[in-house]
Amino acid sequence: MSAIDPVRPEAGSPKRQLILDAAAILFTAHGYGAVSMDAIARSAGVSKATLYAHFGSKDQLFATIITEACHAMFDWPGAMSADGADLRTALIALGQRVLRFFLEDGTLALYRVVVAESARFPELGRAFYESGPATGRRLLGAWLAEQAGAGRLRVPDPPLAAEQFVALLRAGLYFRATLGVPPAPTQAEIDTTVAAAVDIFLAAYAHPRAG
Repeated sequence: MSAIDPVRPEAGSPKRQLILDAAAILFTAHGYGAVSMDAIARSAGVSKATLYAHFGSKDQLFATIITEACHAMFDWPGAMSADGADLRTALIALGQRVLRFFLEDGTLALYRVVVAESARFPELGRAFYESGPATGRRLLGAWLAEQAGAGRLRVPDPPLAAEQFVALLRAGLYFRATLGVPPAPTQAEIDTTVAAAVDIFLAAYAHPRAG
């Protein structure tokens, strides 16, 4: 296991979740560098031994926060089922879920922490990239490959197509939100952004013989 691989002992443990919740709050409130494992243990109400039994280092803990958020976007029952009845509808539902997640206050706060501190703490940037964008690329790419195998898409490079789809979602609306520029995104803006992203994606990758 590398230094930034998330650890998963007792995935359903209440203490583990307390640690994750406490760490996320502290990281977003104070930054990555200013938060110690001691402070996380105190905030979570657990001993240091318990903390280190679940997470061997601070970067592993941060990586786990990001990994679990990423899996929550892409691993939910039926969310990426591929019955092929209406691929556009499925992609819009997926895009809505992903963009709303990107626009959540907690997600934006963690992203700002990474941007602000990854130069001083390279392990933070690695943890974020490998546990967030790289994990999303793998999960979404696998689903797109399934769609290509079923003849619904023509996708020569599914991981690259996954990156492109997410990049279309992270257009001006998301950039504005990362900078905290008002007003807050409206549902109508989210709907427009997602629909445009899906239509551009399908124009590039829909199989010509697909219904």
